Amino acid sequence: MLYQFINEWQGVPYKYAGKDKAGIDCSGLTSTLYLKVYKKTISSNTKDLVGEVKKISESDLKEGDLVFFNTNGKSISHVGVYLQNHKFVHASTKKGVMISDMNEPYFKQTYVSSGRVK
Repeated sequence: MLYQFINEWQGVPYKYAGKDKAGIDCSGLTSTLYLKVYKKTISSNTKDLVGEVKKISESDLKEGDLVFFNTNGKSISHVGVYLQNHKFVHASTKKGVMISDMNEPYFKQTYVSSGRVK
C-alpha cells in the first residue's frame, strides 16, 4: 500500500501548502500518505508534526517513521516518511515528490530528528 501510494504521487510538483496532485508540500504529502496508507489523521504542518511524534533515534528508524530536517537554517522546516535502507519519500521544492537517501550530504547536514507517530 505504501509503495503503491508513492508510485501514484511520485513526480507531483511541489506547491507550498498544496494538498493534492496539482501540487503538494512536504507536510501535506506526509499527512496525505498517513491518511491513505495508515488510516491515521496527523497534522499537515511540519512544526506541529514534531510535537505529535515520539522521538526515536536514527538507528531505530522503521518504515513509516517521520524524519525531520532544518533546510532553512532556522528551525525544523522539512519532513519526510522513512522507507528503509536510509531512503525516505518527501516533496522536494525542486523535484516534487521523490525518494531521497538520508546519506546524501545535504540531508546528512540538515537532518535534525526522527519520530514515530503515536
